[in-house]
Amino acid sequence: MPPASGIYVDGEWVESSTGETTGVEDPATGETVGEIHVASASDAERAIEAAVGAQAEWAATPGPERGAILRRTGELLAERKDGVAETLTREEGKTLAEASGEVQRAVDIFHYYGEKAREIGGTVKAASSSEKRLRTEKEPLGTVSLITPWNYPIAIPAWKLAPALATGNTAVLKPATVAPGPSRAIVECLAEAGLPAGVANYVTGSGSELGPVLTEHEDVDGVSFTGSTVVGTGVYQSAAADMKRVQCEMGGKNPTVVAPSADFEAAVEAVGAGAFGVTGQACTACSRAVVHEDVYDEFVSAVADYAESLTVGSGLDDVDMGPHVTADELESTLEYVDIARDEGATLVTGGGRPSDDDAAAGHFVEPTVFADVESDMRIAREEVFGPVLAVIEVSDLDEAIAVANDVEFGLSASIFTQDLSETHAFTDRVEAGVAKVNEKTTGLELHVPFGGYKGSSTNTYREQGDAAIDFFTSTKTVYLNY
Repeated sequence: MPPASGIYVDGEWVESSTGETTGVEDPATGETVGEIHVASASDAERAIEAAVGAQAEWAATPGPERGAILRRTGELLAERKDGVAETLTREEGKTLAEASGEVQRAVDIFHYYGEKAREIGGTVKAASSSEKRLRTEKEPLGTVSLITPWNYPIAIPAWKLAPALATGNTAVLKPATVAPGPSRAIVECLAEAGLPAGVANYVTGSGSELGPVLTEHEDVDGVSFTGSTVVGTGVYQSAAADMKRVQCEMGGKNPTVVAPSADFEAAVEAVGAGAFGVTGQACTACSRAVVHEDVYDEFVSAVADYAESLTVGSGLDDVDMGPHVTADELESTLEYVDIARDEGATLVTGGGRPSDDDAAAGHFVEPTVFADVESDMRIAREEVFGPVLAVIEVSDLDEAIAVANDVEFGLSASIFTQDLSETHAFTDRVEAGVAKVNEKTTGLELHVPFGGYKGSSTNTYREQGDAAIDFFTSTKTVYLNY
């Protein structure tokens, strides 16, 4: 096992002040694959102080120079892609193919914002006088706290860190403790690329210990969080108490509507991939298939066949689906299976742990499909965060959209149809921040805004693309008379 990973403060890897470490477990085997230092509140304060101290010089660094460091970071990350992907699989559990794709996503994000740093500026507007010039400028917020989850342990840190640094902010990143290795690789690459000391800092440890400092500290100017709705709501309320800028992306209960005119095989493939890809541990995972009665029975049979065709095992092997990240996540999914049965839903396939001996040590669960689900059942309303699909029968598009909207979340939603009128009705009326047509609910383009409605987001600022630039900057209007 490698030595314990320290925290990164003011350009140095150091031990935490507590001297405590905690293990990182491979969810497929139960083996301890690493250790991290458990930072204290005082460590988080030191990291913020370092970021504040570095902020003025970093903000004054020309955008192209900042961008060059980000591009070099992407290049270094690409060189380490295979090793980082393996670390991601060993810590988080997703398949090696999924992990490799996620690392590539992080590479692409750093390349994208490396180029965006060249064009961060403002606008020129017509003034009311011939001897006046009127323009806007974008300025960095200052120092920002970035709190990221375990389910995309390199992509999400990348899409927060890269725009924050591109716009001249300094940052303190706190990743989830169960899968910290991939985000550590980002920080290592940033340092090797020439990022000045203090600009990016990295602390690992308990959210209950570090969270209040990162969200409430008077020198923190902005907070970006991704995680559960319960925790995100607390983060928002805590950070907004002194008028900090806050952005929280949270849970989902994402539907795919299947109309009678749909390309049936494509719909089955997309729902299956959206429900069971990354073990269903994605905020955009498809957890509800809302299917027209004309194709309902056929769809239930086909998507169950899809689920049964998937191989489950260690992500390092040639499998289709890896384990849950922790025993608690596995137990939560199994509890929802019991809840669905008790409520009267029909278990079509899955619902338990794989029976083979190789799976005994890991947090494995079978891809699961429930039919005869009513929209008021908990299995249709609450975020399971596992490979469990609820199939709901509807009689027309109006009912399908009503069912799709009848939850507290509104992150991603899709429809499969060949009817243009249905396409427009769905995208106009569905209550989701991401609306897709003939495409799975998961998967995002990195240059367009991402975020949700209702309980899926604080509905303040979006992430990714130009929206991230907007979040991490303040606008100054300049009146120049001469």
